[in-house]
Amino acid sequence: MKIRKRLLLASLMTLLIVLPDVPAAANLEVQSALTPMETLGKMIFFDTDLSANSMMSCATCHAPEVGYTGPDAIVNDTTVVYPGAISTRFGNRKPPTAAYGGESPVLYFDETEELWIGGMFWDGRATGWTLGDPLAEQAQGPFLNPLEQAMPNARTVCVKVALSDYAGLFEEVWGSGSLDYKKDVTGTYERIARSISAYEKSDEVNPFSSKYDFYLKGEAELSELELEGLNLFNGKAMCSACHISEGEQPLFTDFTYDNLGIPRNEDNPFYDMPKKWNPDGEEWTDVGLGGFLMAAGYPEEVYEPELGKFKVPTLRNVDLRPYEGFVKAFGHNGYFKSLEDIVEFYNSRDEGDWPEPEYAATMNSDELGSLGLTPHEVDAIVEFLKALSDGYEPLD
Repeated sequence: MKIRKRLLLASLMTLLIVLPDVPAAANLEVQSALTPMETLGKMIFFDTDLSANSMMSCATCHAPEVGYTGPDAIVNDTTVVYPGAISTRFGNRKPPTAAYGGESPVLYFDETEELWIGGMFWDGRATGWTLGDPLAEQAQGPFLNPLEQAMPNARTVCVKVALSDYAGLFEEVWGSGSLDYKKDVTGTYERIARSISAYEKSDEVNPFSSKYDFYLKGEAELSELELEGLNLFNGKAMCSACHISEGEQPLFTDFTYDNLGIPRNEDNPFYDMPKKWNPDGEEWTDVGLGGFLMAAGYPEEVYEPELGKFKVPTLRNVDLRPYEGFVKAFGHNGYFKSLEDIVEFYNSRDEGDWPEPEYAATMNSDELGSLGLTPHEVDAIVEFLKALSDGYEPLD
C-alpha cells in the first residue's frame, strides 16, 4: 500500500510540478548590483537548457521566492523530493537552501569540539577538498546527477554554455579561451561552477534584509511576541546552540552536523527508485554525513559516530513564502510541514506521540526532545523565526 501511494504521488508530481517562471538567460539583464562574475553565475543558475530535458535549472529546486529552496507547494506537501529532468527519477532529500552558505568552510574535523564542520549538501559531500570552495563543488553536482539535471557528462554542460547567449560574458569574465572545452573540459566545468558560487555568495542571494537585520541596526522594533521568541531561542529552547544568533549579520548556523531524530518520510519516492540508485529499496536508511564518510573510505571509528547526522541549515528565510498558506517542508527529508510542527518536535520529541527516529543511535538528546516549552512559547519562537525572512521594509 505504501509503495502504491508513493508511486501515485510521484506520478502526480511529474504532472503538477510548476517550474519557476524565470526569464530565459538571453533576457536576463546585467544588474548594477551584481558584478559581471555574479551576473554570469545568475544566468547559469537560471538556465533550463543545462538539463537533459532543457526544462530544469538550478532555480527549479532553489527558487528566490521561497529562500532558494523548493518552490512548489504541492511537492512540499507530498513527496517533498522533486522530480528530476527525467521525470520518473527522484533524489532522496528535500532541496537545501542555496542562500547564506558562502561562509561554510572546507569540511574538516575539529579535534577540540570533536565535530565535523563545513562542506555543503545535507551530508557534506561537497567538501571543498578539491576546489577549495564547497559552494562551487556543490554546483558541479546536480548537472551530472542522473536523478537531477541528468546531463550525460561535464563536456555536454560546457558545450551548452559555449552555445548560450551569455557565452560572450563568460569569456569577458574568465578570459579568452576560457570556454575551450575541447582542450580543457575540467577547467571549463570548474569555471562554470565557480561562477554559480559567486552568484550564490552575492548580495542578491544573501541580502540580510529581514526584520531582524533592521532590528539589529536599530531601524526596526520586534514585537513583544517576537522578542519573547528571541529570548527563548537564545535561552530555554537552546536553538542558538547550533543556529548561532550572535554578531552583526548572524547566519543562524554553525555549519556542523546533528541527528535530530527525525522520523522517516514514508512518502519519499526514493524508496521506489530502481536498485541501480537505491539497492536497499524499502529498507533504505538515510545516514547522512556518516554515509558520505563511509563511502569516502574512512574507518568505522570515524564514520559510525556520524551516521544519521545532517548539516545544520541556516534559519534565514525559513518562513519565506510567496503567499499565505504556501506549504514549506522542514528537515532534511521534509517530514514536517509547518514551523509549529518542527518546533514542537524539538520541544516534545521524547515525550509526545512521535514516530520512531529513522536512525536512533546518534540522536541528540542533550539539546532537544524535552524542553518543557508551553504552547505559547512555541508560538513565540515561531513568530521570531518569521522575522528572519528577507524583504522586510521598515517604516520611515
